[in-house]
Amino acid sequence: MSSLAIRYHDYGNPVECLVAEKVHLPEVGLEQVLIKMLAASINPSDFGIIMGNYGLKKELPTIAGREGVGEIIEVGKNVRHLKPGQWVQFPDDLGTWQESCVADAEDLKVLPEGLSLENAATLFINPPTAWRLLHDFAEFKSGDWIVQNAANSAVGIFVIQLAQKLGLKTLNIVRRKELKERLKKLGADEVFSEEENYLKLIKDITDGKGIQLALNSVGGESALKLIKALSPGGKHVTYGAMSFEPIRFPTRQLIFDGITLTGFWVDSWIRSHSQEEVDFMFENIYSLIKTGTLFTIVEKWYSLSAFKEALDHAAKPRFGKILFRGKT
Repeated sequence: MSSLAIRYHDYGNPVECLVAEKVHLPEVGLEQVLIKMLAASINPSDFGIIMGNYGLKKELPTIAGREGVGEIIEVGKNVRHLKPGQWVQFPDDLGTWQESCVADAEDLKVLPEGLSLENAATLFINPPTAWRLLHDFAEFKSGDWIVQNAANSAVGIFVIQLAQKLGLKTLNIVRRKELKERLKKLGADEVFSEEENYLKLIKDITDGKGIQLALNSVGGESALKLIKALSPGGKHVTYGAMSFEPIRFPTRQLIFDGITLTGFWVDSWIRSHSQEEVDFMFENIYSLIKTGTLFTIVEKWYSLSAFKEALDHAAKPRFGKILFRGKT
């Protein structure tokens, strides 16, 4: 039995180094299951991994993709806790951009019933990142403000959604002015473009409260402006670098305002915390998805065979996720 997979044999530009290949699937072992990919996401980190400049590397050749949902089709004779038809997290170590895989049953994460396909395929990276950003770096009171750039990104949108649930207000920065109204309809309190001088308005916007937390996934001048937006003692958290531009060292804010600069990587958090803590976080995320508090916005679905068009679309300005739909 074989499966179509999007693989790379060398690191480089994803459009150039990725190839669609048929890969052999072994027989399902006694402690294994056969999983069919239902949907898989394209994340900025996928580009970084394929280019070889991300925080983790795989042994080459390997199958691309690190987030998705699959359906169990067949279980090995010794597997008792899983059954065909269940949805599970598609194993990221095997690569999610493939039609099917045979995986060890022991560590598979079973998803609760009632999730939509797009939410199930995108709940392992962006929602937990947003959850941790709003729970780990500041002590909030109802009505407190946060500021973030790339507010139309998947994490940015989840931050807006989650902040509403937590009673927080968001000051959101985007690169395209036409996104302002779309974000406000999602619950964003204030939205500015990068070109606008929002710094001089912060005192009035926040009724003098100021801002204690800034979330940066862009870098460069955008990140520096977020640092200047913080009140004394505030914290600036970097979890991405979309512009690939370095952040200038803000001497004045560090010395006189006591601003803290730190980073966050959800993969590292999950590896360094107990399974009980990880499960608690995901149970909360599942609940928020089921109630409609958190939801994924999809711009377009693609088949695996159209991966080059999908990657090209994902690299362009957009509003919503680009997803692969599994073969029916």
